[in-house]
Amino acid sequence: MSGAGGSAPRVTVVDAGVGNLGNQRRAFAHLGAGVTVTADPAKVAAGRCLVLPGVGAFAPPREALRGALEAAIRTALDAGAWLLGVCVGYQLLFEAGEEFGVSDGLGLLPGRVTALPAGVPLPHIGWNRLEATPSAVDAAPLLAGLPAEPWVYFVHGYAPEGVPEELVAATALHGRRFPAVAGRGRVMGTQFHPEKSGDVGLAILANFLRLAGGGGAVAGAGETA
Repeated sequence: MSGAGGSAPRVTVVDAGVGNLGNQRRAFAHLGAGVTVTADPAKVAAGRCLVLPGVGAFAPPREALRGALEAAIRTALDAGAWLLGVCVGYQLLFEAGEEFGVSDGLGLLPGRVTALPAGVPLPHIGWNRLEATPSAVDAAPLLAGLPAEPWVYFVHGYAPEGVPEELVAATALHGRRFPAVAGRGRVMGTQFHPEKSGDVGLAILANFLRLAGGGGAVAGAGETA
């Protein structure tokens, strides 16, 4: 796996206190990337390939990011960094979340995180299909080289809605159809766990490393918000 300079970019995993950090480290290391897991704002601000993981509810990691870590993420993005949100880390990219009361999100992507509907098993745990969205632009390269309607692993009870169609690279269905992969410019994410999704998940992470390392062009890559 190589980027513009012939090697994978170094990955900075942002530790907001609720992440699946060990699995993230192992997945990226398997792809040949160096990995730093940190809650140090200075290290986050200096990162050029950021990953924001998360498990559990929306509010705790949102509060952990508030202040210096959030400022560091924005500093890195302003300097040209790429950011991949995973599961709750993906949800935090949006404008607001409604889990246990309304919390503001980072506002890097338009949309709101709301509950999946009653009448289906909740939380949504297990394997589900992705359905690509033909009109997507920026996040579509995350899915490059994948089979049609690949299976990936989800653990969540909430998901984004109200996301502009052109930002949604793939959807999944559980009670309602929701954006499972979305992004704008250098900010993108997945509602599922690529690090738990076998070869398909590793291919998605490898695609992100190529993008962050300069190995692939993304329309609007200079725009992060």
